[in-house]
Parts: sequence; structure tokens; C-alpha cells
Amino acid sequence: MSTTTHGTQGYERQSSSTTGTTTQRPQGDDLQPLDDVLDYVKTYARQNPGTAAAWCFGIGFIVGWKLKPW
Repeated sequence: MSTTTHGTQGYERQSSSTTGTTTQRPQGDDLQPLDDVLDYVKTYARQNPGTAAAWCFGIGFIVGWKLKPW
């Protein structure tokens, strides 16, 4: 089995010489989903501050409504 890195960054392509199939699997070092999501949200909030504020207000309203003490 040979392992080579091709065009897509962060993916390793493994090809098996016996079956002739090729699969892609992510490399463990490049996967950081929490950091990627946080970076995306920060970038979105900087580009669309009004929309981000409306989302925060809406989520806060619903959470506060569901957690009301009475």
C-alpha cells in the first residue's frame, strides 16, 4: 500500500495496489473542528455585525424565556 499526498490540503490518499481502489482520509494533525468553527463565527460576526447581534439577542431571549424562575 502506498501513501501519497495529493492536491487537497489536509488529506492523505491511500491507494491499494491489490484492489485498485483509492480512499481519502483526513490527517489527524490538521483536524481542529472547534477552532475552525470559532474562526468562522468570528469572521462572520466581523463581516455582518448586525446579523450576529440579532442572532445573539434571539438566542439569549429564548434561553432566558426557557430558564425563567417562575
